[in-house]
Amino acid sequence: MDPVTGLPKSRRSTTDSHREGLTTETHDWTLVKAIELVEDQKIIIIDGDTAIEAACDTLIKNNVSSAPVYDNKTKTYVGMFDWADVMTYLLIVLKKKDILEQQRKSDEELTSEFNDLLKLAIQSQPVPVKLASDISNRNPFYSVFPETSLLQVVELFGSGTHRVSVVDADGNMKGILTQSRVINYLYNNVTKFPQIEELFPKSLHELNIGKSTVISAQADSFVIEALTMMNKNSLSSIAIVDADGVLLGNISMSDVKYILRSYSHSLMWKTCQQFVGHVRSRQGLEDGQDKYPVFDVRLTSTVGHTIAKLVATKAHRVWVVDERARAIGIISLTDVLCLFARSAGANPKPKRSSSSSIPTDP
Repeated sequence: MDPVTGLPKSRRSTTDSHREGLTTETHDWTLVKAIELVEDQKIIIIDGDTAIEAACDTLIKNNVSSAPVYDNKTKTYVGMFDWADVMTYLLIVLKKKDILEQQRKSDEELTSEFNDLLKLAIQSQPVPVKLASDISNRNPFYSVFPETSLLQVVELFGSGTHRVSVVDADGNMKGILTQSRVINYLYNNVTKFPQIEELFPKSLHELNIGKSTVISAQADSFVIEALTMMNKNSLSSIAIVDADGVLLGNISMSDVKYILRSYSHSLMWKTCQQFVGHVRSRQGLEDGQDKYPVFDVRLTSTVGHTIAKLVATKAHRVWVVDERARAIGIISLTDVLCLFARSAGANPKPKRSSSSSIPTDP
């Protein structure tokens, strides 16, 4: 890949291809069907009566960030379970005062499922995952038909939805389509899609994206404070900065799995800088190599270069920094997919937060 544009270096021109008897095939990406991206996918489904801790193990062992929860009693999918739900649950369990405050709320303010979860958490009883499914109110269960167009899916993703289940007319689940899977598909096939390809050489500044309010945590603050801030502001990631605002790293929701593996959740009371170091160390051990992902770009960076970095690091966002390495914005998968949708004439409405830098139309 070209380090600037993110496009394949080996791409031949259309003229050269025809001269050699080859054809340069292009397609309309908006007409691709959802089912094409999930064919032969291994589907992970969690039984609704599974305890939250065991459900977390399922996510970890299968290296997925979420899974649908199925209630055998009602024979329905009751929601998605992801790391945002785990983070919310951990904060509930560890903050008894907050639990007591929640209990004082009226029945109209809390669902019966949430009330049941609070009671079990206070009593230190196993909590079935169906009670915690979408407890974060971040990623509800959405489904689309197999024949749904990729444009319709991307428009949903560009509005902030992170994943959808592909379910046929008989209620059979065919797969889970995520933002990451769509980005990887379009990136790996970019030369087939001219409408996408023409965006790659453009800079973030040129497209007026990448600069936004950044909510950050100080390097010497505790992890539990950073997670509380993420939960309060509905963030999937938070920047970790020093006293001068220089970006040192980040904590994302998927990092919660390392807290679950620690004794008595002790990592919650480490500093953010210590935790970032721990996560990098664990990632290096698990991958068999040192892993220090380069997770920042500049406003002068191209869309192609930014997407290439997202794909290479398997991250859901990269931070935008200035010439002094201070965080000034963020580019998320939502931003990229919103850009793609708008280039095709759609008009997704991304939620305003520090997790998105795409300006919304009035």
